[in-house]
Amino acid sequence: MPNAARSHMLLLALAADTLWGDPPNRYHPVVLLGHWMNLGERLAPHGASARLTWGGAWLAGGAALAGAGAALLPRHPLAQGLAASTLLAYRSLDRAVAEVQTALHAGDLSEARRLLSWHLVSRPTADLTANEVAAAAIESLAENLSDSLVAPTLAYLMGGLPAMAIYRLSNTADAMWGYRTERYEHLGKVAARLDDGLNLLPARLTALLLVVAAEWHWGRGTAAWRIARRDAKRTASPNAGWPMAAMAGALDTTLRKRDHYTLGDGPQIPDAMLLGRARRLAHTTWLLGGALLAMGSYTTSLL
Repeated sequence: MPNAARSHMLLLALAADTLWGDPPNRYHPVVLLGHWMNLGERLAPHGASARLTWGGAWLAGGAALAGAGAALLPRHPLAQGLAASTLLAYRSLDRAVAEVQTALHAGDLSEARRLLSWHLVSRPTADLTANEVAAAAIESLAENLSDSLVAPTLAYLMGGLPAMAIYRLSNTADAMWGYRTERYEHLGKVAARLDDGLNLLPARLTALLLVVAAEWHWGRGTAAWRIARRDAKRTASPNAGWPMAAMAGALDTTLRKRDHYTLGDGPQIPDAMLLGRARRLAHTTWLLGGALLAMGSYTTSLL
């Protein structure tokens, strides 16, 4: 499929995701991918070597099924665009962050913690302060701009809907299995490594888009890029630190995950107001991505 056609379909997908958001869970393809990973965990054997082999094989089987299923969908632009929109998650991401922001603004810390845990992070939240809740939401927003928007968009441009579906399976597998615990250390190793590889380019591109957005809003592009380059490697993930550090630099704040990392060195305190600024920056990043797609589509059509 020509790149211009894929760009057109992605613009449609971005519009559909923004207007309507996610379909109900029973029809959501990412939920179905999650069911596949749950089934694989239930059937997994015991023993480190056996679980390592099983995890890789189960992921490969899921990728084959996801790619083949996506390839069977109609090639009509409307069908492709609507299908692709279900594999993007900007609207649901922004809505989840907005709910945390609203709870913090109302002074309801327990509700903010609950919403953060329910929608955005897997870490324990029961003892987080209000500032830590806001920081965690900002970090999740930045990281998921890459995982839920930029990366699947790049996957579609490179390989169409099958590649996009395979990326979302990899990302879902990493989110569910990619932990260094006794339960997942071997079962999720292939999933974690694959997700790391697939996100090398998207994470850095997301950071660059955040830098441009920061320059547009507050003239902080240089600062955002400096912090991204300096602090990106402070996280355990080789990729997540790039958009998170760029966000910290753009907002002139310091984002800390207790006992893990510190990103940025700015004086702005993470709170509901700063969370609103982060959402504004994310929205501009979304617009920049759409503008690049539109420009690419127009340029390709002229060639």
